[in-house]
Amino acid sequence: MDDPLLRLPPLDPLRGFVAAAGSLSFTRAATQLCLTQSAVSRQIQSLEEALGVSLFVRGTRALSLTPEGERLYRLASVWLRDYGDLAASLRADQVRPPVTITASLGITALWLLPHLREFQARHPEIDVRLASCNRVVDLRREGVDLALRHCLDGDAPPGSVRLFGETVFPVASPALGLSELTRENLPTVALMNYDDPNFPWLAWADWLATCGLEGVRPRAVLHFNHYDQLIQAAVAGQGVAIGRAELLSDLIAAGRLQPIGANRRTLAERGYWLIGANDTPRADVACFMSWVCEAAAVTRRAAESLIGLGSGGR
Repeated sequence: MDDPLLRLPPLDPLRGFVAAAGSLSFTRAATQLCLTQSAVSRQIQSLEEALGVSLFVRGTRALSLTPEGERLYRLASVWLRDYGDLAASLRADQVRPPVTITASLGITALWLLPHLREFQARHPEIDVRLASCNRVVDLRREGVDLALRHCLDGDAPPGSVRLFGETVFPVASPALGLSELTRENLPTVALMNYDDPNFPWLAWADWLATCGLEGVRPRAVLHFNHYDQLIQAAVAGQGVAIGRAELLSDLIAAGRLQPIGANRRTLAERGYWLIGANDTPRADVACFMSWVCEAAAVTRRAAESLIGLGSGGR
């Protein structure tokens, strides 16, 4: 069988030829290809022998192309460039896309990031992209794989996974030396308020009324519009915040925050949910989802322990 492929001249020397023809220098071609000058020279010699023509005019101090060499260079340089572009495109198609997850700034800073190092240690081959924002995004439209959202249980989309609930109580740095808030010590304490009308249970007015402390003025009130910043200020000893047990269990376990008083408030109708963009996620996304559920189980147990430390609540 007379196959045209069998009659092709050797293809590997084309790289050496194109490099030398483009620079008109065997030395520069060798540097470009990480070869020796003699290796490039042998490649071009083998190509010339296969074609039966000279491709270069080899002068004493200069190198130039023959008419045959110019024709081959015009064809081969374009072909090799297109071949390289195609190869790069095919390789890019094989790159594993990162698992993209969106969550509010507070959930990201206080829960997801502290736990994420464990996932990275287990699965270094899986890249993760965090898209933190406080708005609710359309996962499919914005190319996001997963969302961690705090919402009413009835608002969670079908197929979502409830990770843990929402339990709140006052917290402060142990450096403040507070065990509870009373009518006697509240005037000496700074309270830190989360100013978001969507989260009234994280503001102090309702909590003070519940504890019978309405009408007592604290020393000062600090206002925040980002919950993670409020908690950073609490860790720094700047005042007392209303903490969320499920997000702060690690900080409490590490002794950086402590519950103040025995009252606990559980919002039974609300929780933290894991929401997927697709019913059949790809393998890396499914792996990340499994890990999130496992980490959430640890958080639930820690929060239940903190809830058990209180004697009151509603």
